[in-house]
Amino acid sequence: MLHRGIETALRRDRRVVAVSLAVVVGLAWFYLWREAASMNHTGGMRMAVMPTMDAGTLAVVFVMWVVMMVGMMLPSAAPTVLLYGAMARKNSERGAALPAVWVFASGYLLVWVGFSIAATLLQTYLEHAALLTPMMASASKRLSGLLLVAAGIYQLTPLKEICLNTCRNPVQFFVTHWRPGTGGALRMGMGHGAYCVGCCWMLMLLLFAAGVMNLAWVALIAAFVFVEKLLPAARLTSRFAGTALILTGFLVLTGAG
Repeated sequence: MLHRGIETALRRDRRVVAVSLAVVVGLAWFYLWREAASMNHTGGMRMAVMPTMDAGTLAVVFVMWVVMMVGMMLPSAAPTVLLYGAMARKNSERGAALPAVWVFASGYLLVWVGFSIAATLLQTYLEHAALLTPMMASASKRLSGLLLVAAGIYQLTPLKEICLNTCRNPVQFFVTHWRPGTGGALRMGMGHGAYCVGCCWMLMLLLFAAGVMNLAWVALIAAFVFVEKLLPAARLTSRFAGTALILTGFLVLTGAG
């Protein structure tokens, strides 16, 4: 009876965490949809008329990147977050409580906040160099081609493979990176987030080629990240995507794309 009660509590907690993640992701995508609709309505002029180095503009762009990373990355991180939540509940039943799941998730998202800062600064530079359109898409075939080729090459590197394998094996991650206490949970979340950034950062930069607020491309990249991390044949998928990106990039650079 006690064992059955524990299992019921575990399933309930798992549902609560899963629903919470789904709500956060849903709100993120709703925000992105509203922002994209607003930009389409104004032709991107709201962003274009703001001074490039204005603090308010930087804040708007930064928030946009943070929300975008939440919407794109949390779905593929959900299995790891859910696993941590299950471990926290089991340890609590044994009288050795672990920090709450939100501590681990906060550490994960904190790393993507750092990435968002870098993306905001890069976007500011590209706008200053007149390499982005008012719709925040590349205004240069050379830039688009180079981003595609670079992303494709990175897909084939050993670093990509290491990061991808870690993201795909949450049990192994916790075994090799376990840290006790609240600070430990936060650091584990940051560690897992660092591997995810290492896995996906070049894919995120492809948004500068397709359009930072082009939701079709945002959704496509997010779907690919999900497939690459969670479904079988990850390495084959990654290599196929890398080859396709390199070929497409060369076509763009040579003017054939």
